[in-house]
Amino acid sequence: MKGGMQGMLKQVQKMQEEMQKVQNQLGNLSVSEEAGGGMIKATANGNKELISVVIDPQVINPAEKEILEDLVVAAVNKALQSANKLAEEEMAKVTKGMLPPGLNIPGF
Repeated sequence: MKGGMQGMLKQVQKMQEEMQKVQNQLGNLSVSEEAGGGMIKATANGNKELISVVIDPQVINPAEKEILEDLVVAAVNKALQSANKLAEEEMAKVTKGMLPPGLNIPGF
């Protein structure tokens, strides 16, 4: 029984090391999303940080400022949601087979 516990502890330690490695790499991964048919493009990294916002010059109209702001918010929210999904997928690669099915632990 003792050997089984040591083996399990080694697996947990390995998983923790792999998770830390993935977390360090997430900053180098990015996702981009668009709003307004591509008029606004937002890019976020795997750390869920906004990297850039690109606005098509054709949509810059002072009379439609509120529409532009709404499109920026939509693109940023989409990019952050995709960054979150990316982070979850990368972490799932590390924890696959280590956690029992149906066990949902935040951050894993």
